Amino acid sequence: MTLIKVILLTAIIMLLAGLGFIYSGVYPMGADVPHNRLTYRALETLREQSIARAAADIQVPDLSDAELLLTGGPDYNDMCAQCHLKPGVKRSDMSIGLYPSPPNLSLALDDHEHTHAGGNAASAKRQFWIIKHGIKASGMPAWGPTHDDQRIWAMVAFIQKLPTLTPEQYQILTAREPAETSHH
Repeated sequence: MTLIKVILLTAIIMLLAGLGFIYSGVYPMGADVPHNRLTYRALETLREQSIARAAADIQVPDLSDAELLLTGGPDYNDMCAQCHLKPGVKRSDMSIGLYPSPPNLSLALDDHEHTHAGGNAASAKRQFWIIKHGIKASGMPAWGPTHDDQRIWAMVAFIQKLPTLTPEQYQILTAREPAETSHH
């Protein structure tokens, strides 16, 4: 048998074995059963490399504008805090029940297990892309279809400031005016 035939036969056997595994249903898909270490590492690497590539060319606006912080705070509280938490909160029913577990964004970047290499600009690009596009099979929705870029940048500005906030400051910055509650 020639080398090409051996390679082709091996590829066909591997493809059939892979399809057999997929259609067998033996891999546990429940969010209460973690992936094995190899699968988790492969999916985490795929996610991080994909986000880094997709976010590389995003232009970060000036996120120090106080108006962005005041606009992003209420949206974060309404749409993100159940999973990504707020100052003084260590976990919630949502954060416990999701797998992979969402990062606690009220902690400094070094204090949770998710990576954000590259500093504030890279982190802001990454956060913008994730908020806008979501992450498949993670529970993170894509907010881009319902929120314009300015509103997403406001959430990023708030998330960048979030680890420095006390619970009292958080409460003040996330309060909505009564007239604002009707659009959610």
